[in-house]
Amino acid sequence: MPFYGGSELATVYDDALTEGFGLIASNIAEPNIMMGLIEGAARKDSDILLQLSGGASTFAGNEDPVDGLQAMGAYIEAIADQYDIGVFLNMDHQSDLGFIEAQMDLGIPSSIMIDASHEPFEENVARSREVVEMKKDKDADVLIEAELGQIKGVEDNIEAAEAFYTDPEQAVEFVDRTGCDLLAISVGTQHGVAKGKNLELRPDLAQEIRQTLRDHGLDTPLVLHGSSGVQPRQLQEMLQHGICKVNKDTRYQYEYTRTAFDLYRDDGTAIVPPEDIDANRETFFNDTEWSPNKDIFDPRVAGRQIRDRIADVHAELTEVSGSAGHSRFA
Repeated sequence: MPFYGGSELATVYDDALTEGFGLIASNIAEPNIMMGLIEGAARKDSDILLQLSGGASTFAGNEDPVDGLQAMGAYIEAIADQYDIGVFLNMDHQSDLGFIEAQMDLGIPSSIMIDASHEPFEENVARSREVVEMKKDKDADVLIEAELGQIKGVEDNIEAAEAFYTDPEQAVEFVDRTGCDLLAISVGTQHGVAKGKNLELRPDLAQEIRQTLRDHGLDTPLVLHGSSGVQPRQLQEMLQHGICKVNKDTRYQYEYTRTAFDLYRDDGTAIVPPEDIDANRETFFNDTEWSPNKDIFDPRVAGRQIRDRIADVHAELTEVSGSAGHSRFA
């Protein structure tokens, strides 16, 4: 079935808040990751939220992000139609208002994250509110996620040297003034390569933010960015406090490259000639007895192994997050 819009995604978040599970929002750096993610979710009867950053869209579109979004949107649509789960697409860490407007005009994403968290509070409010108003003016079927507080690390060329934890009372003001549908909070996670043992996680702060919002009549789903180094027990503790979207990116990038590396390392002699052979690529090794093995160097060989590995990883994460068995669309 095709991937869905914001109104359907909102019902999944309602279920997540009520039943205490979360969606693993999974970034796509390359199509094999996308196909592995959907396969892994389908194995576990879990809906899935895919994510594209501006950088990933630009890469997919040969340096044109709009072309990249259209290409990946069509690709996701075709693959999602093979499965009986809900497939959604979030545009992650967006800051270019022109590109955001193009996304709404195309009607491709299910949700859009406007990231002005690196700006002062008032500017963050203004820019986030502008995107919410744009959605209303266009009557776009899309949810708007905004971020308050800063997460340490680099994500899509936005860098924060230090983390700034989200203030619960300020979170209430921010949601009230912007009208955002989801709120990404800073509670000690980190973008990029991180180890859970080195993170100063604050599940108590997530709980306080959740409760303070509810005390003011705001049942806003919370989002956890930078979770690739968070261990399963740490993640499950966070999910108890209104967090129902958890971002993953770095883990999949590593699994992609590690899977290809392991294949080529183990069968290196099928790709690279022995040192005593002066092999010429231009003649495709016509002057040597040695030849490369197409059963190994064909990119589809590594591609299939990458898909399988990503599927295994995501299937396991649906169990950790509790979304396994909760598809609304199966």
